[in-house]
Amino acid sequence: MTLKQEIVGNAMQMAVVNLRPGQIVYCEAGKFLFKTVNVTMETRLSGPSNGGGQQQSGSGGGMGGLLRQAMGTAMQVGQRMLAGESLAFQYFTAQGGEGTVGFAGVLPGEMRALELDGTRAWFAEKDAFVAAESTVDFGIAFAGGRTGMSGGEGFVLEKFTGHGTVIIAGAGNFIDLNPADFGGRIEVDTGCVVAFEEGIEYGVQRVGGLNRQGIMNAVFGGEGLSLATLEGNGRVILQSLTIESLANALRKAQGGDKQGPTGGLFSTHAG
Repeated sequence: MTLKQEIVGNAMQMAVVNLRPGQIVYCEAGKFLFKTVNVTMETRLSGPSNGGGQQQSGSGGGMGGLLRQAMGTAMQVGQRMLAGESLAFQYFTAQGGEGTVGFAGVLPGEMRALELDGTRAWFAEKDAFVAAESTVDFGIAFAGGRTGMSGGEGFVLEKFTGHGTVIIAGAGNFIDLNPADFGGRIEVDTGCVVAFEEGIEYGVQRVGGLNRQGIMNAVFGGEGLSLATLEGNGRVILQSLTIESLANALRKAQGGDKQGPTGGLFSTHAG
């Protein structure tokens, strides 16, 4: 059953979800805005794949079932802790009629509702997740040590599987691309990747070679040493504003910008 939702606003959008009776939607803690009085809210550590989306019926195998459930929840929480994600989810259910719930991201920018049909997973940057139906499973994917250490945002990815609607958010404006329309491969700033479909190969490459031009690109180009690469045939969502560029602009406005003309490679981070 598709989630009935509408994304409203411009500079900082919000998602307004209309819940049918008994329908469940969950969000990451901190993304909830408002609800009608007939919508119940419950905070849990477990995700929907571990029974978080609905109450478990029966004992599930007695003490053994309860222990397995507790261990599954602990593993989920541990993964989210390592990834720097929220430890808990908030679940919303409409009682006695349709109800309304509002959600938003944490940065000025767009939101997007993705429809999962069970054939392809979606991957998103850390903190992109806003809310989803309980039929959508939230997980953590690790892009691999070498790729992640080089790519920054790419080390930890959110993974969405199952059927239903998932709502994500990013910074600035979105653009939808398919690498297949551009020769099968695109290269982007590592902070511009919002989400991509399963089947897209994500990687990180050095900006230029270890020569004069490569050093010029890294030092004065503002991109650091690496670019993200996206290859294959599938949907890719990019954002126009990176968190690093936003942080640099805020530091500059506060008189704390120390990076001068050298761009991102030698930028000085406050704190």
